[in-house]
Amino acid sequence: MDATIRSTCTQVRRDIINMTADAGCGHPGGSLSIVEALVALYFEHMNIDPKNPKMDDRDRFVLSKGHAAPGLYATLGERGFFDTAEFKNFRQLGSILQGHPDMKRCPGVDASTGSLGQGISLATGMALGAKTAGKASQVFTIIGDGESQEGLVWEAMMAAAHYKLDNLTIIFDNNGLQIDGSNDEVMSLGNVSAKFAAFGMDVVEVANGNDYDEVLSALKKPHTPGMPKLIRMKTTKGKGVSFMENQAGWHGKAPNAEQRAQALSELEV
Repeated sequence: MDATIRSTCTQVRRDIINMTADAGCGHPGGSLSIVEALVALYFEHMNIDPKNPKMDDRDRFVLSKGHAAPGLYATLGERGFFDTAEFKNFRQLGSILQGHPDMKRCPGVDASTGSLGQGISLATGMALGAKTAGKASQVFTIIGDGESQEGLVWEAMMAAAHYKLDNLTIIFDNNGLQIDGSNDEVMSLGNVSAKFAAFGMDVVEVANGNDYDEVLSALKKPHTPGMPKLIRMKTTKGKGVSFMENQAGWHGKAPNAEQRAQALSELEV
């Protein structure tokens, strides 16, 4: 990871902290865990144009774990889709940056998400539509741990495999935690990679999903013809902020003034 990308990832993390602190609400933990994936997608991998966010042949991204909207907004803003001054309006009435992504309000958002399991289903439909129309567009989506306990996630994978959607990449943010505790405490996912493979996914393992180079390498790995790709990346919830890391309590809680100051001091660009 070069210095510019490292600085971008750090700035995105600072934006997440500031947005949630300003609003007094939001989901910092699961936003911080996917920063490297978002930056790799939007700054290096996807075919997009911030000046033309509705470009017809663009690649699409769907944040299926829609509560991690601060991470997506921070990335979109830093990439130039809108003025970063908008961050101050996060979760405010009338803002383009609502608590969950709204494609009708926010430039660069390709799908409105928040109800878990629906985002991956939308991404599957987008990929099928692109393939049917003979377009080169690639579709990417990020799903979460707790979300993967939803039956809809597995129905979407079954459909993606059936329709041989080798233009679809599913990124599994495997940070091991969800709103009520660890996955194993709430509802164990078991051997999740084996389950993904059994549902027809071409599984790519990333040992450290907070290592930018590892994530980018997985994204660049060519699809196996006729198979959707699923990147299982092991991440740290709250990554980059010592008191948030691996703490389920920071799933949906904003930092206070003192906590914000500490977090920002740890996240110096």
